[in-house]
Amino acid sequence: MTLKSTMAWVRGVAKRPWQISVKLLVISLIVTVLAFSVVCASVLISMRQSAQELARQTLENLAATVDADVSRTIELYDHSLQVVAKNIGQQELAGVSKPVLQMLLFARTETAPHFGPLQVIDAEGRVRFDASTLDPPPEELEREKFFTVHRNKTDVGLYLSRPIIFHGIPSIVLSRRVHTADGHFAGVVAGAIRLSYFQDLFSRLRLADDDIIALLRRDGMLITRRPLIPEMVGKNISQIPSVERMLTTPSGWFSGKGLDDGVSRMFVWTDNPRSMVVLVGRSWETIFGLWRKEALRLAAILLALAVFVAAVTVVLIREINRRASAERRLKELSITDPLTGLTNRRRFDSAIDEEWRRAQRNRSPIALLMIDADHFKRFNDTYGHQAGDQILIGIALCIADSVHRAGDCAARFGGEEFAVLLPGLTALEALTVAEIIRAKVERWSVDQAGVTVSIGVADLMPDQVDHWSHLVESADKALYAAKESGRNVCVVANCRKTTRVAELPATREIA
Repeated sequence: MTLKSTMAWVRGVAKRPWQISVKLLVISLIVTVLAFSVVCASVLISMRQSAQELARQTLENLAATVDADVSRTIELYDHSLQVVAKNIGQQELAGVSKPVLQMLLFARTETAPHFGPLQVIDAEGRVRFDASTLDPPPEELEREKFFTVHRNKTDVGLYLSRPIIFHGIPSIVLSRRVHTADGHFAGVVAGAIRLSYFQDLFSRLRLADDDIIALLRRDGMLITRRPLIPEMVGKNISQIPSVERMLTTPSGWFSGKGLDDGVSRMFVWTDNPRSMVVLVGRSWETIFGLWRKEALRLAAILLALAVFVAAVTVVLIREINRRASAERRLKELSITDPLTGLTNRRRFDSAIDEEWRRAQRNRSPIALLMIDADHFKRFNDTYGHQAGDQILIGIALCIADSVHRAGDCAARFGGEEFAVLLPGLTALEALTVAEIIRAKVERWSVDQAGVTVSIGVADLMPDQVDHWSHLVESADKALYAAKESGRNVCVVANCRKTTRVAELPATREIA
């Protein structure tokens, strides 16, 4: 194992748990923010639905209030019309003087500031009686719609005219048919409700600025509205799909745009068969105004939380990486020789134990080189400890430069002694590596007072009985044999269960 690969392996082992920790931290914080976002989103959706439902109920109540007031007014006025229509046909009143008849006809009729005077119109369309005067001005009303509809049909009942100018005032005319005892058409009883009544009614309600209230006749004719737009009064809007649905369904709501301003609104209606259709509209902007404020507030809180979580995450990741770097450094220091940069004795013992067990399982050989600097003590005493340290560093570099496989392990065994573990190699293959190391040190040491190395080579085929200490012992004996043989040589131990190798130059084999 080279120095570079050893360091990479150390960093990989040390880094992996911290990588997992950082990923878990980031994922946890992201999940937390997402969960909080989902909760906020569900709350906002619920609040939006509640705001919509509250607006619908409010508009329904408003429409019901308007409908009740208008219906009551029309019923009272219709009651007066029915009283006059009934009394005008009684035979007992035939000989009564006109002032008395006027009093009897209109004594029980309703009066109000927004009610026009009741009139009795004969079959030719002329005004016979007027509740406001004994001498009504001559009027020809035979062409008016409220007159012709009763003349042509017998079952109209109460008829509400379109908005017209009646006696100089914008009004709607309410009328009923008067018939003779044998059922023939005898005229019409009519009265007007001024459009100002409806505007006065609307002004008493608490409405938003963009709220709309409209009264429609049952055929889609717009009677009046708030805010009042004169050119729209009397316009038939039944061709609009939502209005068409409104005229055929007793109540409900729809979303649409105002005809005059194009503002999107919720429209709620209530349909009273005896009077008119009341349509109330409120803009979605008003309905969701408070909800939008809450949504923006929650969004701001969520954004602040996300920013805070991001900042905390960055700080924690930096702290984790800093601590991880420190721990990796400590890990490297604990398994690395500080002088040479090679693996230290502790890591070497762990590596040889691991590779020995693997070789036992795979039934493969394992080789070991024991390397020692020649005459190092003499060199150290002569040139000093710093020069001796430089020699050891140079030898370590030569060793690291010669060992390239991922499973190899080069270590400083102690003092000036080094060890190289070569899993899977036989003695012959390991001897080749040993010769490369010896030759490199020899060439390098030409300028270093001729310092060389002696190398002992040993290999074994581990079985279940053997222990790796036997391999170390064999390589160590080979190293001592190399020393006794004159140094700067490689000696192969003749271990059992290994292949016998041929001698190379500067190489010996011992028993």
